Amino acid sequence: METFEDRFEGATLDPGRWVDHYLPQWTTPERSQARYDLPGRGLRLRIDADQPAWREDDGPMRVSNVQTATWSGPAGSTVGTHRHRPDGLLVVTPQPTRRLWTPTAGRVEVTACASTDPDCMLGIWLVGLEAGDPADSGEICLAELFGDKVGARGSVVRTGIKAHHDPRLVTDVTDVELPIDTSRPHTYAAEWDADGVRLSVDGRVVKSSTQRLDYELQLMIDLFEFPGDGDRSAADYPKTALVLEVRGHPA
Repeated sequence: METFEDRFEGATLDPGRWVDHYLPQWTTPERSQARYDLPGRGLRLRIDADQPAWREDDGPMRVSNVQTATWSGPAGSTVGTHRHRPDGLLVVTPQPTRRLWTPTAGRVEVTACASTDPDCMLGIWLVGLEAGDPADSGEICLAELFGDKVGARGSVVRTGIKAHHDPRLVTDVTDVELPIDTSRPHTYAAEWDADGVRLSVDGRVVKSSTQRLDYELQLMIDLFEFPGDGDRSAADYPKTALVLEVRGHPA
């Protein structure tokens, strides 16, 4: 597998690297479609005022995501990448098997700027594709950056491993307090192999584990909005996060 690198310097998102939908098998295309622009330096993910909720059964949550693979069973089946709910989740829009970049070991680095909106979260994940085995569903969480945990003098980075449907794994996620402003550019990285997983921020290891994920993982970078109960004004939008560079080196 080749090295994966993108600085988002072109006029369009490269379809040979990215799928610009969030888990499209579980919803309809107009709901999974990412909102974004390419300002000449990086990929700016957006949540727009008129953007529909990703999936009606998941409430008002909205998301703009890019990912490096798709896979699912036929319409009406229960098989597909990242089965995030146990209560009757069914494939709505069947997906072809696309392996744009699905390493089984290596290193990934993502340089990004988080949103400061308290209703938003920027997520950077490696998630099991599940195409070979439904148990191959674990996740390496490079970073979850919640807007209400971003500060000029210090921010919280959520990082670790999530088992999901993999009985070989144990969920182990930590909120790491760091003296950085995550709305500014910082690099979040994961290195994983037969010895386990090392997670770092700006080159400093902040969490490690001996757990192994030795199956195909797809990279997902996403901006979520979890709307609160208050009124939302069009003036509050768009809500954005900036992805400056992605580098992936398979083992």
